[in-house]
Amino acid sequence: MAKQIRADVDRLSATPEMSRRKALGAGLGLGLSLMAGAAGLLAFPGGARGADAAQRVADHFASVKTMTGEFIQFGPNGEQTGGKFFIDRPGKLRFNYEAPSSVRVIADGKAVVIGNRKLRTWDLYPLNKTPLKLLLADRIDLSADMVRSVTEDPDLITIVLGNKTIFGDSTISLMFDPKSFELRQWTIRDAQGKDTSVMIFNVRTGVTFASNVFKVPYDQVHKRQRGGG
Repeated sequence: MAKQIRADVDRLSATPEMSRRKALGAGLGLGLSLMAGAAGLLAFPGGARGADAAQRVADHFASVKTMTGEFIQFGPNGEQTGGKFFIDRPGKLRFNYEAPSSVRVIADGKAVVIGNRKLRTWDLYPLNKTPLKLLLADRIDLSADMVRSVTEDPDLITIVLGNKTIFGDSTISLMFDPKSFELRQWTIRDAQGKDTSVMIFNVRTGVTFASNVFKVPYDQVHKRQRGGG
């Protein structure tokens, strides 16, 4: 698995700004991966018990109130970007993408905004209308029809989640090392069958954040939405 990931890194090169819509999708994938990655040494049985295993992962993730770390994202067209993430439950989240990307994704408990510092644009979504509401809640409820499959192979454990009501036509595959049960990577497959893969590392939990980390600059958001300068 490590060789596969390294091969992906070697053949991908950095490209220009990722779109705001892709940023929101990346945020969803990052949140789902963290939900699974927080499981630690949890083993995943296959077959009919897959939904129960996934719920146990969700329960563990919900018990982690604060989390931060770094990520690398590989897009469907060969683009590569990275950055840092921050989570403060319930409802707060931030993704900072590194240059050349100038995208920021911020959730403050009420809304999710996607900002592009280079283009000076903002998109705003009510938090309760996005899948991030599920991931950032104090209690995460994964219904049985959300878990598509749990597969255990000699070198990889894969959990696939999909639900049209929550994820639309996308599916999310979460991939683990079968010995250590550490998260290796996850992949979002969109309605067109295109994959976006992400790896996380240097994860820390139980951290304290400055009060402005999850602050949404509503004055700028509303000004740009009205078409102001």
